[in-house]
Formats: sequence, structure tokens, C-alpha cells
Amino acid sequence: MSRGLPLLHRRRILLSGAIGGITCAAVAVGAAMAGQDGSGDASASTKAASAISCPAVAGSLPEIPAEAQAEVDRNLALLDTQLAEANERLGTSQGEGGPNFVQNAILGPLADKRKSTLDRIAISIGRHAEKPAGLDALAECTLSDGGAEAGSGAGEAGGAARPTAAASQPADEQGGGAGQGGQEQGGGAGAGSGQTISCPDVASGIGDVPAAAQAEVDRNVALLQTQLDEANKRLASSAGEGGPNFVQNAILGPLKDKRASTIDRIELSISRQGSTAPSGLDALAGCSLASG
Repeated sequence: MSRGLPLLHRRRILLSGAIGGITCAAVAVGAAMAGQDGSGDASASTKAASAISCPAVAGSLPEIPAEAQAEVDRNLALLDTQLAEANERLGTSQGEGGPNFVQNAILGPLADKRKSTLDRIAISIGRHAEKPAGLDALAECTLSDGGAEAGSGAGEAGGAARPTAAASQPADEQGGGAGQGGQEQGGGAGAGSGQTISCPDVASGIGDVPAAAQAEVDRNVALLQTQLDEANKRLASSAGEGGPNFVQNAILGPLKDKRASTIDRIELSISRQGSTAPSGLDALAGCSLASG
């Protein structure tokens, strides 16, 4: 009996050591998993904290004539609104589309809207003083970490990131193309879908164009066709990309924004010559899918 007790005691020690080892291993695995979860949360938080940052515009403007102040203020406020809407879109579109979704569906269209608004600011000042140059360089925005720069007013409050080459080119820097005739229609069919993008004809709705504005109007009419051709090429090369709303979000939506900006420039080029700008052209900006 006395010789059996040490043996039993040794067995208990071995069993306790084994249980202790299992417990330590479980704690180590749990800690590792907790560490992984923590890093995942941090990554998700970083992604969610991304915001769109735009170059400040107000500080780059010259002295504004009193007659233009109200119009300039309206357009500066519009830049804030555009940025707020883009940030809202960014926040609600997590996981949508492919790797270029944010550029194609959010940053690109935002740059086009800002370009058009900056054009209006420059023209409104130019009616009463020397027209400011170089505002186009402030059209493009970038993604930045969230914080002080996030929100509608931050992008125009200064300290915003400068444009990068990754941002979308403004519409008017794209190459020229064929003019319009009847309904604008490109030649690229959607792969496997037999569809193309079809846009309302703008040229026929312009009416009489002052001679001094003809060249600029012609350039922008040609640009509308170039934009359509590029959208059809994108449609053809993107078969199977993204979700059910990919074509609308990444192709048709950005195309509409580019066309709206180009149509604005057509109207402005005519009004600068003292003629009444054609009305109703804004309604021709949207395009749709049509059977090939």
C-alpha cells in the first residue's frame, strides 16, 4: 500500500501536467484567433474610414467682382454638395464592382461634375474681370484616410490631397472623335449580350450657333461621340464584371456625368457670345442600353 501511493501520486502529476498543457494550448490558440480578429477589424475600420478628398478651390480664386460673388458662392457650395454625395456613395458601396469600381463609378464622375462647376466659376468671374486660369487642375479628387478631411466641407476647406495620375482625366482632355448624326450610337457591342449604348442626339437640339462659338461647339459635339465610343468599348470589355448594377454604376452613370459636363460647355460657349443658350439640352445627357 505504501509503495503504491507514490505511483498513484506520479500518475496524478502526469495527468495534471497534460491537462495544463492542453489548457495553455487552448489559451494560445484563442489569443492568436483574437489577434487575427483584431487585425481584421482594424483593416475593415481603415477601409471604412476612407474618404474622398478634393483640392480646395476658394483659396485659389482671384478677387471676385461683386457682380459675380453670388454665382461664385453658389458654385462653391455646389462643389461641397458634390463631394458630400460622392462620400455618401463611397460609404454605401463597400464591396460593389471590381477593383476599379471606385475610380470608374465615383471618382471619375465626381471629377467631371467638378470640372463643369469650375468652368462656371471661371466664366462668371470672366464676365466682369480677368478670367482665372488653371482651375481645371483642381477638378480631380483622391481617396484619403478619414478624419478631419472627411465630409462635405473638408474638401473645399484647404489641406486636401492634390490630384494624382490615378484620378480620371477630365472629359475635355480626351481625344476628339466623329461628329454626331441622328441618334448618337457607338459600334462596340456588349460581349455576349448583343447590346450597345445609345444616347439622345444633342447636335440637332442646339439650334443656331454664333460664328464665334462654332469651333468650340463642334469640339464638344465631337467629344460627345468620343465619350460614347469609349463607353461602348468599356461595355464590350467588361462582360461578367461586377454585380447586376455594374453597367449602370460603372458605365452609364459616368457617361451621363461626362455628357452633362460637355453639354454645359456647349451652352456656355453660346451664351458667352451674347446669344440665348439652347434650353432642354440637360435632358439629353442620359443614355441607355439598346439591342445591337
